[in-house]
Amino acid sequence: MRILQLHSNFIEYIPIQKEIALAEEAKKEEKRLEEIVVLFTAVEEDDNEAVALKAIDEVQAFLQKLKVNRILIYPYAHLSSNLAKPAKALEVIKRMEANAKEKGLETYRAPFGWNKQFTISIKGHPLAEQSRTILPTEAEKEEKVSEAVKAEKKIKSSWNIIETDGKMVSVEKFDFKGYENLEKFARYEMSKVRASQHMPPHVKLMKKLEIADYEPGSDPGNIRWYPKGRLIKSLLEQLVTTKMAEYGAMEVETPIMYDFEHPSLAGYLDRFPARQYILKSENKKLFLRFAACFGQFLIVHDAQFSYTQMPLKVYELTHYSFRREQRGEVVGLRRLRAFTMPDCHAFCIDLEQAKKEFITRFKLCMKILEEIGFFRDDYEAAIRFTRDFYEENKQFIKSLAEIFGKPVLSEMWKDRFFYFIMKWDFNFVDNQDKAAALSTDQIDVENAERYDIFYVDEKGEKRHPLIMHCSPSGAIERCVYALLERAYKEQKCGKAPTLPLWLSPTQVRIIPMSDKYLKHSEKLVDDLKVKHIRADIDDRALTMQKRIREAEMEWVPYILVIGQKEIASNVLPVRDRKAGKIRKMKLEELTGEIKEIIKGMPFKPLPLPKRLSKRPQFYG
Repeated sequence: MRILQLHSNFIEYIPIQKEIALAEEAKKEEKRLEEIVVLFTAVEEDDNEAVALKAIDEVQAFLQKLKVNRILIYPYAHLSSNLAKPAKALEVIKRMEANAKEKGLETYRAPFGWNKQFTISIKGHPLAEQSRTILPTEAEKEEKVSEAVKAEKKIKSSWNIIETDGKMVSVEKFDFKGYENLEKFARYEMSKVRASQHMPPHVKLMKKLEIADYEPGSDPGNIRWYPKGRLIKSLLEQLVTTKMAEYGAMEVETPIMYDFEHPSLAGYLDRFPARQYILKSENKKLFLRFAACFGQFLIVHDAQFSYTQMPLKVYELTHYSFRREQRGEVVGLRRLRAFTMPDCHAFCIDLEQAKKEFITRFKLCMKILEEIGFFRDDYEAAIRFTRDFYEENKQFIKSLAEIFGKPVLSEMWKDRFFYFIMKWDFNFVDNQDKAAALSTDQIDVENAERYDIFYVDEKGEKRHPLIMHCSPSGAIERCVYALLERAYKEQKCGKAPTLPLWLSPTQVRIIPMSDKYLKHSEKLVDDLKVKHIRADIDDRALTMQKRIREAEMEWVPYILVIGQKEIASNVLPVRDRKAGKIRKMKLEELTGEIKEIIKGMPFKPLPLPKRLSKRPQFYG
């Protein structure tokens, strides 16, 4: 808790406007209090009843020095960036008020959740202005932080650029001309500053397009998905899962929570650089998974397999994984506390097989990102490894840069802090010059032994495999973030922002000139639906231009205006968003073009009523 404590001649304040849904009821009238100590108070995330009591104890001791008995508790969020949720903050503020009154203090409280205008006159003596920080005890605020998280803060790395011919150049000496995005990525990684100071552009877009929004009824970093967003997210999930099946991975499903004291899991927790959600059930302390590793490792531990079946590939699309990312880092869809993670593990005989599989998956992930709709210029690659691994596998590491087709960032660790000896990741660089990993893969040298996982070799002897950890697309939410951030970049360059056609919730918008063309519009929608094309009708009582404008603001790829002329000629004036012009096309030509563009991609039907007049408005 943060308190700015002011001994005042007077304070005048008036509630102006409610700032949050939980704002208390209050009259918009001026209140004046004289000869009073004002407590501007910010309640922080870990604050509790004990903090509220401690705060009033400290204030009362101070009041006795001043020989004053009047206080005003004034909620003031601006003193901290680590604020508690409104419901919890109000509870703590009320507990402060009750405790102060119990102690015989003449107590007033400004309304919670309001934007207030105030005027204050502060006395001139040395004790008139005091600031206080009241913290919960260590036992109350203790958080389990893994050794890997601690190590990550201390880790010393050397940073280089590996060119496509294998030459390694230090970041400081590399000429970034023509590779400005790589330079931004390198600076971001080396700085290790993850928090956002400003709201990234995709947050406004995800709301405006009715894709997703923050969920105020949950923990920060948990997102609600509207019908359009759920469609986009579901299609991405379907694509990645299909590609993993084609790759030969066996799909499983595992629990989202695990026993904190399980011997294998407890050891792994300390080796993974992530913070956990902790919960208690009966006599067990549990944690919510932050990846599919635990469940898949426990499954493979119980399986019997030999070298002839390796690499053994297991896959799960986790709904959901959980990581207690730090406040300030949790923003939009870039970094969440609850996310959907495709997770594929391959169990390999030895390092040579692991390296071969590493390259296979490296190429596969590039292909998956390409099918989602990303171009090679949209993301940068990083390869991370220990010094010992590099010295023994230089050519293998350099070959990855050659396959990638442009220079990559490398991070070399003097010692191994984690369970892996090498990893690579593809990273999208956004409009704030911050990076977020999409695809990634790791070579794990610890967990087969930790989880007592064996395979039988050609001599009939039991051996521990190497384990590879791959997320072929990264978190599904992060793919949506990257697509929206890229669209914003396009808009800044004067292009019409778009989503890939296969992901556009409405692929064709039909606008009838009047109600008498509704029947024909319905027939067009039905014809398109049969051909697996999502179409809808703007039948609202708005002007033609306004309906066209709103379709453009929704990023609808194709807009058709239907009237008597179009019905008679069977030639449609198609507003092509990507081409930026109106094209005369027959329906068969339009459907053929769309089918060719989305060929081989997953399909789901329109997630909303086909008539816009029947739809609710989810945002704005």
